[in-house]
Formats: sequence, C-alpha cells, structure tokens
Amino acid sequence: MTLFSLRVAWRYITANRLQTLLLVLGVALSVVVFVFITALINGLSIFLTLETTSKIAHVELEPPNTVARVLTEDTRFVAQPVSTLQRKQIRNWQQVIDVAETTEGVSVISPIVDGNAFLVRSEAVRSVTIQGVEPNKVDAISNISDYVIEGTAELSTGGLLIGADLATDLGLRVGTPVLLRSERGAERLLPITGIFKVGLASLDQRVAYLSIRAARPLFELPEGITSLALKLDVPATAPAIATLLRNATQLKSTPWQEKNKDLQDATDAQGRTGNFIQAFALIAIIISIASALLLSTYRRRAEIGIMRATGISRGFVASVFVLQGVFIGAFGALAGAAAGYQLCLQLASIRGADGDPMLPIAPAEGGYALVITLTIIGAALAAVLPARAASAVDPVEAIQQ
Repeated sequence: MTLFSLRVAWRYITANRLQTLLLVLGVALSVVVFVFITALINGLSIFLTLETTSKIAHVELEPPNTVARVLTEDTRFVAQPVSTLQRKQIRNWQQVIDVAETTEGVSVISPIVDGNAFLVRSEAVRSVTIQGVEPNKVDAISNISDYVIEGTAELSTGGLLIGADLATDLGLRVGTPVLLRSERGAERLLPITGIFKVGLASLDQRVAYLSIRAARPLFELPEGITSLALKLDVPATAPAIATLLRNATQLKSTPWQEKNKDLQDATDAQGRTGNFIQAFALIAIIISIASALLLSTYRRRAEIGIMRATGISRGFVASVFVLQGVFIGAFGALAGAAAGYQLCLQLASIRGADGDPMLPIAPAEGGYALVITLTIIGAALAAVLPARAASAVDPVEAIQQ
C-alpha cells in the first residue's frame, strides 16, 4: 500500500461527492445510534446502582450461622428438641468496629439492633422491621432525613421514625403514641417523632427506626448487636472488602451485590439488549458501504481495466477499494461520535419538574473509542468484497466494454 494508492482512493471518493456525503452521513447516523444506546444503557446502569447503593449498606457483618443447641441427649427421641431462645448477636462488636475502621475503603460504620415487631393502635396491627441505630448515625446508611415529610429524624428522645404508608395504615401523625410489641414479647408505648417517604414500598410500609438504646430492652440485647452496617468509598469494592473482613473477624460478611442479584440480572439483560442494537447498527454500516463500493466497481470497470493493462497489480486495485472503505468509515465514525456526544449532552440537560434528568443518560459512557474502532474495521471488511471484485476484472473485457 503506497502513497499512490492513497491518492487514487481519495480521488475516487471525492469524484462523486454527493454519494460520498450520503455514505458518510449513513455511517454517522448508525454511529449516533450506537453512541446513544451505549450511553443510555450505561447511564441507566449507573443510575440504578447509585440509587440502590445510596439507600443500603455496602457490607453487612452478622453473626455466623450456628446449629441450635440440643436440649437432651436421650436417643429415645426420634426428633430431639433444640433451643431457639438464644438470639444470635455480635458480643465483641467494639473490637469488630476497630478492625473495620482500619480497613482501607470503609467510610462509615453503624452498629444495628434489629428485629421484627408489631405496631398496635386500637384494633389495627401492622408488622414492621425495627432498625435500632445510634441517633447520630440515623443517616449513616440511608440518608433518611432527606425523605422526612413530617416531624424530624431525631431519635435521641426515644421516639419512633416510620414510613408514610405505615403511618397512613395506622392513622398515625407526629406526636401520636403507638404500642410497639417486639418479637421477644416486650412492649413499649412510643411517640411518633417523624414520618418519611422514600418511595420504596419495602421501606415506607415495613421499616421503622428507633434509637439503639430504646431497641436493646425490646429485643433483649443489653450488650450485643445484631449486625454492623458499613458504607464504602467505592461500592464496587464490596466483595473484596467483605472477604477481607470475613477473614479478619470470622463473622458472616455479605456484600450488597449478593443481596441485590436482581439488579445485576436486570443490568446484564439491558446490556445484552444494547449489544443487539449495536450489532445491527454495525451491520447497517457494513451493508451500506459494501453496496456502494460494489456499484462503484461496476461503474469504474473501464478505468480498472486500463490500470490493469498498464501493469497495475491486482493487489493495488484491491487496496484502493479497501482504502475507500476506510476513509468513509473513519469520516463517518468521527462525525457520528461527535454528533452522538452532543446529542447525549443535550438529552442529559433536559430536566423534569422535580429537577431530575428526564433520561438517565451518561454522555461520557458512549463507548466512543470502541465505536470508532469497530466502524473503521467494519468499513474495511465491508470493502473486501468490492475490492476482490475490482481486482478480478479482466482488462481486455473491461476495455472492450
């Protein structure tokens, strides 16, 4: 491939500028589709991951699973009774916190006493999951204060923070007392200090927050805790940090990815759908370039015949058509990538009434280097068939025609 072949290829694609312009625009349009789909799918994945990880612990440390203690060794019993009274707890949680604080990547640690309970008001009864947390860490895992619609998230006074759906079901308002009956049988009359609305039914209907001091007697845990919730600087590092803490503390350590496998499955399915659309866009590029260059081959048979008659090799003729495909692919890819980036920027700037973006699109995640590379390679491959056809032209027949 010489400078002369580059000049001939350039002359061919500039000889019919309208056709070349239409080809480049067709390639650019396919590249815009590729960029848009890639940025949208990656942006949606980022959005869903951020929404999920902002409301949950990235790593949870819990007591290891144990086998219940057998109450009798009498072999006459086919089924031996076991003890279920002793609750699993982390007794040395202060030492575990010390270990977690020295672990790189851990940003927030929140001890939790949780359990199931019932809220009772007159004849209305609702089951809830109680999260007993330190009052100064109520926002440590989920920034619940931002979702409070009535009252405050202050728990130091011993009040209860509940979801809006739960409050509606029981007819509760801030200041209303409600009876809390824990799974251990303990009861306490507590005032409602705040009502939140996250927008997730699992939280708004089923979760209530209480200070850890008030939760301890209700769940008969005077010293221990049920779990430690950790926030990380980078949520994606949760599996590695969970393994590290599991080995250091011998506790059950669970990264958020294990408890949210549905999210991973959903993002994977979106990625596969995007791959299909991207593949179709590349196929459209290949077909358009191949068809246009095939027509150019037949239209230039006489010129090709003259070149072959003057001693130009078949390889030279083939390289001219491959270079045409590369030129068209490169120009179309660069123009499409630039247009796609601008389109993504414009779409990302559109805001809804609440101030949030209308589309969860990430302009920086458009896969620009990938699409430019694939487009140029695809264009070169698309030119192979026309190049072979051109190099196979018989000079005598071409000149006679």
